[in-house]
Amino acid sequence: MKKSLILVTIFTLITSINYSQQDSKNTSGTKEITLEEIWDGTFSAKRMNSLNSMNGDFYSLLNRDKDRNTSVDKYSYATLEKVETIVNSKDLPEIDGFQSYSFNNDETKIILGTNFKKIYRHSYTGTYYAYDVATKKVTLIGEDIQEPIFSPDNKKVAYAKNNDLFIKDFSENKIIQVTKDGKKNSIINGITDWVYEEEFAFVRAFEWSNNSEYLAFLRFDESKVPTFSMDIVGKELYPSQQVFKYPKAGEKNADVTLHMYTIASENSKKIALGDYEYIPRIKWSNDDKILIATTLNRHQNDLKLHKVDAVKNTTSVLLNETDKAYIDITDNLTFLVDNSFIWTSEKDGYNHIYHYDFDGKLINQITKGNWEVTRYYGFNESKKTIYYQSVENGSINRGVYSIKLNGKNKKLLSNEDGQNSAAFSTNLNYFINTFSSAEIPPIYSLYNAKGKMLKVIKDNGELKEELAAYKMSPKEFSTININGNDLNMWMIKPVDFDESKTYPMFMFQYSGPGSQQVGNKWNAANDYWHNMLAQKGMIVVCIDGRGTGLKGAEFKKITQKELGKFEVEDQIAAAKKLAERSYIDKNNIGIWGWSYGGFMSTNVLLKGNDIFTTAIAVAPVTSWRFYDTVYTERYMQTPQENASGYDDNSPINYADKLEGNYLLVHGTGDDNVHVQNSMRMINSLIEANKQFDMFIVPDRTHGIYKGRNTRLNLYTKMTNFVVEHLLN
Repeated sequence: MKKSLILVTIFTLITSINYSQQDSKNTSGTKEITLEEIWDGTFSAKRMNSLNSMNGDFYSLLNRDKDRNTSVDKYSYATLEKVETIVNSKDLPEIDGFQSYSFNNDETKIILGTNFKKIYRHSYTGTYYAYDVATKKVTLIGEDIQEPIFSPDNKKVAYAKNNDLFIKDFSENKIIQVTKDGKKNSIINGITDWVYEEEFAFVRAFEWSNNSEYLAFLRFDESKVPTFSMDIVGKELYPSQQVFKYPKAGEKNADVTLHMYTIASENSKKIALGDYEYIPRIKWSNDDKILIATTLNRHQNDLKLHKVDAVKNTTSVLLNETDKAYIDITDNLTFLVDNSFIWTSEKDGYNHIYHYDFDGKLINQITKGNWEVTRYYGFNESKKTIYYQSVENGSINRGVYSIKLNGKNKKLLSNEDGQNSAAFSTNLNYFINTFSSAEIPPIYSLYNAKGKMLKVIKDNGELKEELAAYKMSPKEFSTININGNDLNMWMIKPVDFDESKTYPMFMFQYSGPGSQQVGNKWNAANDYWHNMLAQKGMIVVCIDGRGTGLKGAEFKKITQKELGKFEVEDQIAAAKKLAERSYIDKNNIGIWGWSYGGFMSTNVLLKGNDIFTTAIAVAPVTSWRFYDTVYTERYMQTPQENASGYDDNSPINYADKLEGNYLLVHGTGDDNVHVQNSMRMINSLIEANKQFDMFIVPDRTHGIYKGRNTRLNLYTKMTNFVVEHLLN
């Protein structure tokens, strides 16, 4: 069954070798980069529209014409030419336009969505219609509903509304209410709660069986989860209040249970899964009656795949995987025709692809080596071939590969260096490859499954030419040995760099578990800002320390139970080692970061006050006691079990060590890292009688971007702060 429109926003990829080798020395122009240009889109690369792979060698795009009519258009992968317009809003007077679409399984019907209202990061309500491609008839599914999806037999649509589940039966023209106990901040049926949405990255928690006879769903009882509230200033005389359930580390999670609704009897049954804390995934196998439910314990280091028999209401364990630290949740579980399945795991120390039979017996490990599989694309049954992305050519690069199910005949399908990412056709005969590197903006190219590049679609050559007029310095990639590890690093120097002079150094990092900032990829907005700062006369550096990703499980998981210890040690040690270079001004070293990076920059300024003089922290966690259960306990266990791990690495407890210049930034509408974090940090600084700067942004969420000039204003503030304290 096709899931509701997978918008594959094609990220950076590659095409012709000749283009990728041109002008790699990056000769610099004379124009100065401005903040206005960074945030008005002057340096934005051209992107492809988000596409949806269709049956056969076709894909579809959601297009908008000059009259603001929207259409779903069908294209050929082989030619990249439009084949037909499937539906156009101008032909649907019943609908005031549509902004999303999703096909049913055989592409005879489409769900069209409009009037969206955002809830959290990924969730929203909307008005949805069913469109019959053959008859061109439109039928309202519902208003203010969530996540509608067709049954495989095309006769019904399941959806959520007001925390309950419903089924619209088109054949009998009736609506069936599956659950009736939904209540805000209490019971949720079929839709995930805040923490599942944020940390397990899914919203729709219901799935049709392949024969359309069953609907499996999760029920969240969050009645005992502590409530968090935020005042929203808005534009009215009195602020409003956002109130939602948010389980902080060590506190009560929602009680999540699995249920099976039988269409024929219109009854639900609760499914017993033994002892567990989380159900982060449910997925039907190729057996019509067997659902696979994934469970995790609270420490997230004991994962089970349960075979659930929908007819007998029985369960058995298909696979049980444990880890000393934690196990990441992915969407890579794939069932083959014989119901054997593909699974990815770090059990040999690196993330690799495995093949199991339907009894959970290992058939073979498909990929092997001291490198990480970073994305699983799919399996071509007829060719017995798997397609995946990995860092086999260095942890700062990404390549697209194919390999046989038996682990033989591995082949690199994309370019060797840079960032390559693939958007495959449904039948895996073609893929659109997006390539970029630190020197080359995104190039979109059509490839066949054998790795032959057929056509360049978009190359961003004009952006490359425009940037030649600006003062731009290349990123210099290298490694630096810190605390016995070779850490990936990039450095940006001023265009007129003179090794006989000294320059202040400004460090950037994120540092969170499994993350990466040092990558051979094209510029994001921060890269232009860093280059702008370099041209003002400073050296900008980024280092991925211990705990970051793509160098094996041991490197990543060393921070277990000690978030903020080894990562902080590495940034401080790196600053001291770099300060030994003759061109680094050891008396003017700063650091900045956002979210986890803000937690880090705050800690580094305090614990590294003998080397760091300046820091900016945007939306920082200041104590992991304030953050959510799923993310925090994955790495830290609970505060009750690991109090010292929480408190010894919390900057709140080291406010008295502040000696340098500190700018603290936070949005008051941040439902993720609550402004409570910064308020508690501020109180600690006040109690320690320390002077600092702060910038509180009303009603903005974690990204601090909504509203005219919000980002421009923020980066102007940060630029002035850095220039004042590192250059003057």
